Parts: sequence; C-alpha cells; structure tokens
Amino acid sequence: MIGFFSGLGMQELIVIFLVVLLLFGAKRIPDIATGIGRGIRDFKKAVKDTKEEITSDDPNPEKLDEKKND
Repeated sequence: MIGFFSGLGMQELIVIFLVVLLLFGAKRIPDIATGIGRGIRDFKKAVKDTKEEITSDDPNPEKLDEKKND
C-alpha cells in the first residue's frame, strides 16, 4: 500500500482528500471506510479458508485413485 502512495506528495494527498470530502461528505466517509475495511477482512478470511481447504486435502494420489475406483 505504501508503494502506491510513494509517487504522491503531501499536496497531492491533500487534494485527493478534499475531492473525496466534497464528493461524499464528512458524514459518509466513516461509513465508506467501515465498508471497505469489512470487505478487506472478508476477502482475507476467504483466502485463508481456501488455503486451509487446499492444504488439508490428502496429498497422497494413491488414496485418491482408490476412492475413484470404489
């Protein structure tokens, strides 16, 4: 995330913040931030669950072949 902002100076960040403030208003910014945070958290949880599901599978292909033949 820091790499994204590395090319931006303080003046550019202030302008971006002011544009966001004008577009959404001061009252909606916390709601937007909460929604973004919740989305990121849910995405990370889904990635973690998928990794656990993939790694918990039995890596022994012989047993998989036996199950297919049954």
